[in-house]
Amino acid sequence: MAVDLMAVVPRHSHGWRVPRYHDTQSECAFFVADPGAQPELWHRYLDGARAVYRHFGVEHALEYDVVADGRSTALFFVALDAMGEPVAGVRVQGPYTAARQAHALIEWEGHPGAEELRLMLADRIPEGVVEAKGAWVARAAGKRAELSAALSRTVLHGARLLGARYGFATVASFAVGRHQACGAVLAEHIPPVPYPDERYRTVPLWWDTLTYPERAERSQRSLVRAEQHMLGIPAAGSTDAPHGRGEGVEGRGGYGR
Repeated sequence: MAVDLMAVVPRHSHGWRVPRYHDTQSECAFFVADPGAQPELWHRYLDGARAVYRHFGVEHALEYDVVADGRSTALFFVALDAMGEPVAGVRVQGPYTAARQAHALIEWEGHPGAEELRLMLADRIPEGVVEAKGAWVARAAGKRAELSAALSRTVLHGARLLGARYGFATVASFAVGRHQACGAVLAEHIPPVPYPDERYRTVPLWWDTLTYPERAERSQRSLVRAEQHMLGIPAAGSTDAPHGRGEGVEGRGGYGR
């Protein structure tokens, strides 16, 4: 069943006409906002994130007390189902003006690859870098795989909305494939780190808003294009690159340079 976007938006929220789009795969409405402009939606995002992170015993990685005021978040995305319940979300930081602003450098501090990662960030900052953090999908959500793919696409949307070329995130290694399907590229030469704890092997991924179609699966390219059209984002380059397979690795001087 398609979501009635007007039915699920919180009308009593300040400025309730929030930019949004309908994800045809998860059948959810994705809302995009600045935390300060949409405090109710922001707290619904935070509550969902805290519940999921707490379930997995990694609530400390959310850094709730640090991010709750919204000041470090430029934009956030929250998905509401047909009943108006939050089922997924992610927040975006940036665009950065210096590599040291990236949270990823805290994650790699004291580990091999920290300096290489800093250089990768510094190389790309002149063209714009945003970082996606705090991604979550509700445990009870009916279409978790589709929501996970939709969250990956939000990195491209967030970068475009904030005027940056590159989206960046650190993810558990088991999730790399789903992001590659959306055009993300693994920085393969950066060794993974045990973050937020020893159960995880966390790795860095890059999305290039100009060249992602060369790597993204055809279906994901179509969804990115449709969602950005609904958000009023102008097309950026061709999305008709042939035979995207959702695979890629990156070196410092390679992808996107």
